[in-house]
Amino acid sequence: MDKAASGAGAALASAIALYVVSLSLPLSAQLRPLYKPSELVIGKDINDVLSDKDIPTGQKGFARDYQINAQPEERLEIAVSSSNFDTVLSLIDSKGEAIAENDDVAGDNTSSLIFFRVRQAGNYIVRVSSFGGSSGGKFVLRVNQLRVVE
Repeated sequence: MDKAASGAGAALASAIALYVVSLSLPLSAQLRPLYKPSELVIGKDINDVLSDKDIPTGQKGFARDYQINAQPEERLEIAVSSSNFDTVLSLIDSKGEAIAENDDVAGDNTSSLIFFRVRQAGNYIVRVSSFGGSSGGKFVLRVNQLRVVE
């Protein structure tokens, strides 16, 4: 093998090594989660805004997610209202499956409401989205724990 060929091989190996190093991310960027829903606290109102910077639904609308940790046999009332858009409320389990959904509470009311009895402990996603491709606006979300009347 001549010197030119071995020199070219070494240069190529150096270039590849430098290229690979230049693509690695700092550790802080590698540990940052891409998706982290906001935590919901039972009994506390969340005043928020749904916008085009939220999760695209694929149906010309957007969604914002919240996480709640629920225990077996808890009975939850989840409600969202807005004077800016027609709300849709979804409850999603740890497998990513929608287990409850509501568009309108009743009649001409565009607020959404879900009553849910927890069967399995864990984290659930409460998703607020808009109906009919609306871009969203301000909304109020609340989760209450219901008591059993005996």
